[in-house]
Amino acid sequence: MLVDRLLAEGHTVDVIDDLSSGSLANLAEARSRPDHDLTFHHLDVRAPELESLFARRRPDVVFHLTATGSVTARGAVEEIVVSGAAVLDAATATGVGKVVVGLAAIDLYGPVTSRELPVKESTPWHSSSPRGVATRCLVDQAAGMRERRGLEFTALAIAELYGPRSSAGLVAELRRAIAARERIVEVEGGGRRTIDLVWVDDVVDAFVRAGHRGSGLVMNLGTGVQTTVRELYERLGGTGVLTAASGLGDDAPARFALSCVRARIHLGWSPWTSVAEGLASLEG
Repeated sequence: MLVDRLLAEGHTVDVIDDLSSGSLANLAEARSRPDHDLTFHHLDVRAPELESLFARRRPDVVFHLTATGSVTARGAVEEIVVSGAAVLDAATATGVGKVVVGLAAIDLYGPVTSRELPVKESTPWHSSSPRGVATRCLVDQAAGMRERRGLEFTALAIAELYGPRSSAGLVAELRRAIAARERIVEVEGGGRRTIDLVWVDDVVDAFVRAGHRGSGLVMNLGTGVQTTVRELYERLGGTGVLTAASGLGDDAPARFALSCVRARIHLGWSPWTSVAEGLASLEG
């Protein structure tokens, strides 16, 4: 979706992906358009060839999305730190103007109390899970690069992202369970847990704005509205029993929502898609 938006605005876009979790099919429409300046590079960003690719293509802005994955993807911990360092190092070495980093907000903040809701960027980072520590490390790396070597960055802490092409995250997980007619569905935290659902197009808009605004800041992307997992499940058409999954997301809060005042001030951004509108679009 970010690629589509950048191409529609007339930008030259290079996509770097090893396709370990994504699908080239998501770029099919964009690649089929002769008027689009799009190049795909099948490459792990941790590979030594990344720096030479940056040097050859000379990007003005790099969007790094590795750390936005589902909190249940435990194998991604090392990738967050190592791939983040690789991108930041290559960007600094080749004179990239800015790096925009996407983060899972629940990994960054971890458990929060009710009085801290909706979570502001000034809220202490409570997370002690492996993904939480890795996410905090990535933000610290970016801040250190900015201070020591002048690399501009913006870090966007994203709530529960959902949309038409997403195969990860809670909405996709519940839709699969409903399609499979599962009568008992295990979900992190159970049905009473609340989440902040944010539509993918809204997030894409924030990323594009962050390409030239909000340097040196961590900014939340969400709606500030809490939706229970049970309510989400029923809105998607689920009629089974929700039970709390064990061993996943032990660091996740029982209630969660983000304050996006800083993004409104520095990016001129606010979410415009309600949960009802977003879920209806998925069904359409």
